[in-house]
Amino acid sequence: MYIVITVIAVVFTGSAAVTYLIGHDYPKTQADMKGIPRSWVPVLGGLLTAGTIGLLAGFAVPWLGKAAAAGLVLYFVGALIAHLRVGSRQLVGPAVFLVTEIAALVVALAR
Repeated sequence: MYIVITVIAVVFTGSAAVTYLIGHDYPKTQADMKGIPRSWVPVLGGLLTAGTIGLLAGFAVPWLGKAAAAGLVLYFVGALIAHLRVGSRQLVGPAVFLVTEIAALVVALAR
């Protein structure tokens, strides 16, 4: 179960990281909507990339996977807060990511 959930989290987070790093319009419009400077978009993509790599590294170094999952949980809690702060009702996306990362953290801790 650990492997399946972690791989799903890696795919979700990795795809989001790529979207942020290639300069896709979606993260830019999200940043605009939340009042976040566009200059933060690559930084956020870097955090997602670091989390993705950390989840993968967790297969060999368990504490690193746990730390990455915990960091990603905090990242997506922040994303939900950013949406709520501006009154956005587009909560499904960040909620799905958050639940996925919580699941990855739970199975990593139970391992």
